[in-house]
Amino acid sequence: RRNCRGNPNCLVGIGEHVWLGEIDENTFHNIDDPNCERRKKNAFVGLTNLGATCYVNTFLQMWFLNLELRQALYLCPSTCSERAEGLPRDRAEQERARKLCRRLFFFFLPKPCEEQDRSQTIPCGWLGAKLAQAVDAQEFSKLFMSLLEDTLSKQKNPDVRNIVQKQFCGEYAYVTVCNQCGRESKLVSKFYELELNIQGHKQLTDCITEFLKEEKLEGDNRYFCETCQSKQNATRKIRLLSLPCTLNLQLMRFVFDRQTGHKKKLNTYIGFSELLDMEPFMEQKNGLYVYELSAVLIHRGVSAYSGHYIAHVKDPQTGEWYKFNDEDIEKMEGKKLQLGIEEDLAEPSKSQTRKPKCGKGTHCSRNAYMLVYRLQTREKSLTVEVPAFLQELVERDNCKFEEWCNEMAEMRKQSVARGKIKHEEVKELYQKLPAEAGSPYDFISLEWLQKWLDESTPPKPIDNTACLCAHGKLHPDKISIMKRISEYVADFFYRRYGGGPRLNVKALCKDCVVERCRILRLKNQLNEDYKTVTNLLKITVKGNDGFWVGKASLRSWRQLALEQLNEQDEDTEQSNGKMNGNAQNKDESNEEKREEEEELNFNEDIVCPHGDLCISENERRVVSKEAWEKLKQYFPKAPEFPNNRECCSQCKILEREGEENEALHKMMASEQKTSLQNLFHDKCRPCLGSWPQETDELYIVSQFFVEEWRKFVRRPTRCSPVSSVGNSALLCPHGGLMFTYASMTKEDSKLIALIWPNEWERIQKLFVVDHVIKIIRTQGAGADPEGAQYISEPQLCPECREGLLCQQQRDLREYTQATIYIHKVVDNKKVMKDAAPELNVSSSEAEEEREENKPEGEQDPDFNQANGGAKRQKVSQQSYITYQKQGIRRSTRHRKVRGEKALLVSANQTLKELKIQIMHAFSVAPFDQNLSIDGKILSDDTATLGSLGVIPESVILLKADEPIADYAAMDDVMQ
Repeated sequence: RRNCRGNPNCLVGIGEHVWLGEIDENTFHNIDDPNCERRKKNAFVGLTNLGATCYVNTFLQMWFLNLELRQALYLCPSTCSERAEGLPRDRAEQERARKLCRRLFFFFLPKPCEEQDRSQTIPCGWLGAKLAQAVDAQEFSKLFMSLLEDTLSKQKNPDVRNIVQKQFCGEYAYVTVCNQCGRESKLVSKFYELELNIQGHKQLTDCITEFLKEEKLEGDNRYFCETCQSKQNATRKIRLLSLPCTLNLQLMRFVFDRQTGHKKKLNTYIGFSELLDMEPFMEQKNGLYVYELSAVLIHRGVSAYSGHYIAHVKDPQTGEWYKFNDEDIEKMEGKKLQLGIEEDLAEPSKSQTRKPKCGKGTHCSRNAYMLVYRLQTREKSLTVEVPAFLQELVERDNCKFEEWCNEMAEMRKQSVARGKIKHEEVKELYQKLPAEAGSPYDFISLEWLQKWLDESTPPKPIDNTACLCAHGKLHPDKISIMKRISEYVADFFYRRYGGGPRLNVKALCKDCVVERCRILRLKNQLNEDYKTVTNLLKITVKGNDGFWVGKASLRSWRQLALEQLNEQDEDTEQSNGKMNGNAQNKDESNEEKREEEEELNFNEDIVCPHGDLCISENERRVVSKEAWEKLKQYFPKAPEFPNNRECCSQCKILEREGEENEALHKMMASEQKTSLQNLFHDKCRPCLGSWPQETDELYIVSQFFVEEWRKFVRRPTRCSPVSSVGNSALLCPHGGLMFTYASMTKEDSKLIALIWPNEWERIQKLFVVDHVIKIIRTQGAGADPEGAQYISEPQLCPECREGLLCQQQRDLREYTQATIYIHKVVDNKKVMKDAAPELNVSSSEAEEEREENKPEGEQDPDFNQANGGAKRQKVSQQSYITYQKQGIRRSTRHRKVRGEKALLVSANQTLKELKIQIMHAFSVAPFDQNLSIDGKILSDDTATLGSLGVIPESVILLKADEPIADYAAMDDVMQ
């Protein structure tokens, strides 16, 4: 049943069963029977779903069964001589729409003869631009009807020109009655469909009653009466004046949910009858207003953004109901007709609601979103006449279809003939495939044989290079994926398909087989030697007969030996791959080599950097001569150290120097700490905000230098000594100071450290000073200290200072993926008080802020920390920029308060896009959001955040308006 992969003589289960069984002609081709495309007798035809166009298909199929509309489209004069490209854009679009509908409606017709026509599915190419404008199915219905009405209004035939008005257009009036004088004002309007609210209702008649109910206009909503010439209380309602022949009732199932900020579907059961008497709802009661149900449009699915649209439509000529589901159309049969009933798609069981009981002639649906009623009449149904040019069009199409059927049948016939020939050939070759005993044979890849027996993929030339060893012969490890076949069949394969190299009886590599046997013997011997060495290590070595071996090497020597034995196999495979063109990427191979070089070989863990015996005796031990000789068999190139060997003299010297350096560093740290006691403990420090009276000058060093020096004093054996003050980092490339006196008292105070004159004298003796920076107090005209002035040496560089500030401001205006905070306000008060913000800061955020405040320039070039002598370093402009980015870094992190939410924004993002982010974060609709920053109202939705002054770490206040009860108004705003 399956192939023995390890046996090169097994040729069973490689795909031969397809060719040895009974012949199935369908396996020789992938061409479907073209007769399946023929239309069934007396059946309507469907429309292909082009991707989310099912709601378009339902409307077209429903309008097709409106005989008056179909007849009007057929009566449109043919304009085949006109070229749509020569017409204006709007006219050409209307012409394409009219032609499309007319052609579609003819193809929809059921055919009396089974052989006359194929199933027709015409893609709606014209609908591409319109679908992009349509929001949903209801919007498409209005859009298409409006376009069709404009198109037909230009026709000369009145039956065609007024068909949309006659069939679908009715009139109602908005009537407002003044409560004071009784004056009525009317505003007459046309309608093509009535939009009915279904919330809180169970029957269709209840929805119509609510649509026509009176509305009181009182208070701020009072009506201005022209008779009274003042605002008065009034009532407003809708009165139905006339109804069309086809009454479209839209059930408003899709409403706006302010909790989520999205549309949702109302899965409410609504009851409706097959007969609808509209006379009680009319202003004039003297007409016939009995309607009968003709179509139900259905949306399957619980979400407003997904699902599927189908239609239940009544054939006016036969009175039978059909279910239109894109391409599938089926007749609805049964004693009890259930209209509008379709199973929901992926509906959870917990949301299922029990369906109410329905009487005879009534139906209930939770998915129907449009009901279509036609005026009841005793007249016979209209007989629609098909234009001759459309019949001619279909006849031409049928001729093309017959030609296509004949072509497909011929292609099937040729494929079957070729398949039978190959079947006999493969069957004969497979019987001769096994190599008889003593007969010449070839090795061939199992994968290629399987592809040869797979009829779906044509065989490629034979490629045996992946099975070769470094010597260009068959690798013994590849035997498991090879098969031994007869020379006769091999000759046939290479003659027809080509390829190579051929692997005959002498192809198996003897050298590789011998090497494999040697490795197997060593692996078997390794287990015995491991036990022997373990016992020898237990013997105490006396005298100078032992050898030093690293403890780490002893712990893993067996694993190292196994890896060493396998290295030759791996090298063989790698060289084989290179010869066959399957070498790895050069960068990857170089990286692997570097990793292998980093791994220490046996006994190299006790070799010092100078290539001699290391000085640490804790890392090595003495083993007997017998144990060393056993280990030497597996590691002949391992470094050898007799136990009387002296340790590395250079390492001993370095060890002594290291101890001396540590002692020197401790002495330096103690001396510097004693000399600068107050600077180390940060005590009695001068402040520019309140200048000390005892001196008229202060010196400046960078705070980074002070922090690095304190690290060395605390841990002199771990940290390198600081040799240079590095004041060049506080200067611009021109040698001028980058800070003003005012900035050094405020925002830049964390970047500098003030030094007393007596401390500066000691610093000059202890460190290399590259630049002297000091501030001098000069007395003003009088003796008043408040009138004193301050100058710095060197003086401020205005150009570089201004450039630095501009760059900082530019960075605040050109950011991407920065964090801002939205703080919701309730009753003009913040949810969390700002009086004690430290109570609202999490420990992790405080820790992050402490980390940010730490200087990061430990490798700054201004600080020469080498063990060699202290040398003055030349600081370039690049080092100054590096220091500004790393050493002088202050935290501007906002302390996040509970109740705030952080959002990632960019400077080029609009305020409207920010409001959408806030809607998802706080469940507040964009039109209910009142945003402000630093007392400034943010109202321009098209403005970018950078132009509105929103910078990283900003806090924007959000105040939400009260909820609006009018869901329809919110729905309009969102649209």
